Amino acid sequence: MITEAQIEVVLDWLVKNADPAAKARADRCHIEEFRKSKKAILMAQSDAKTVADREAYAYSHPEYLELLAGYKVAVEADEKFRWLMTAADAKIEIFRTMQANARAQGKAVS
Repeated sequence: MITEAQIEVVLDWLVKNADPAAKARADRCHIEEFRKSKKAILMAQSDAKTVADREAYAYSHPEYLELLAGYKVAVEADEKFRWLMTAADAKIEIFRTMQANARAQGKAVS
C-alpha cells in the first residue's frame, strides 16, 4: 500500500532532482555531439593518406578514448536518473490506481 506521505516524498524527490537530472542529460548530449567534433579534429591532425587510416588514427587516439570514458560516465548518470524517474512515475500511477479503486468501492480515500 502506497500512502500519501510516500507520494509526497516521491514528488519532493522529483522536484529536488530536476536540475541534476537535466544536467546529466545535457552532459550526455554534449559529449555525444562533441565526440563527432573530436573525431574530425583528430582526423585532421593525422598525416595518413586515406580516410580510413585517418579515422583509425582518430578512434585509437588517447584523447578520443578519454572522451569515450567520459561518455560512459555521462550515460550512466543520465540513465540512473531516467530509471529513478520511471520508478517514481510508477509509484504515482499505482497510488492513482489505488485511489480510483477505493473510490469505485465507496471506501474513504486517504
